[in-house]
Amino acid sequence: MKSIEIKSLIREVTGKKSTNSVRKDGNVPCVLYGGDNVLHFTASEIGFKDLVYTASAHTVVLDFGDKKKNAILQDIQFHPVTDKIIHADFYELFDDKPVTMDIPVELSGSAPGVQNSGGILTRNKRKLRIKALPGNLPDSLNVDISKLELGDKLYTSQLEDEKFELLHPENTVICQVRTSRASMELPEDEEGAEGEEGEEGVEGAEGAEGAEGAETPKEDSKEDSKE
Repeated sequence: MKSIEIKSLIREVTGKKSTNSVRKDGNVPCVLYGGDNVLHFTASEIGFKDLVYTASAHTVVLDFGDKKKNAILQDIQFHPVTDKIIHADFYELFDDKPVTMDIPVELSGSAPGVQNSGGILTRNKRKLRIKALPGNLPDSLNVDISKLELGDKLYTSQLEDEKFELLHPENTVICQVRTSRASMELPEDEEGAEGEEGEEGVEGAEGAEGAEGAETPKEDSKEDSKE
């Protein structure tokens, strides 16, 4: 998986006053979990551009100058009015420790049920959560739809791979070819035709949220974000 490097600076002082000052300077207060100790640091909001505002999934290299740490973005918070990033949580990666992460689904090929039978391809999942060692995290999950006839569905069980574990039931539908009439009668919580955003559409910053390692000690995260 591709990595994005973010210049970072360890925070020696925390607290509400310090946090407000960090944000006024155009930086983001951050916390790194997963290591021996919880690490508080700051990073320029500009450095998040290629990580957050993209549909791709990336790991992160936090560059502290004298040392670097590999991580994944675990949680991010935006200001409700300005949409500026106000807090970010990262999880440190270790080569021998599996992590969970949401990976984008990419479709390849053309479905005969669409081209020959007038069906409509609907996408139920644009991302799938997997568990894998950092070295086995894929950039995306390729789904071949070239054999989907009218009424066919493609399930997560068809994407099994020894390099990672899919954290979804085997009968989870990734995409399917429906008749035009059926597609018009989709429930509101299901996704429409390909190209339209549905329940699994881009979540503001796809590839950013959803990256998770172990459980975050929420008390620390919330305390810092409220500073």
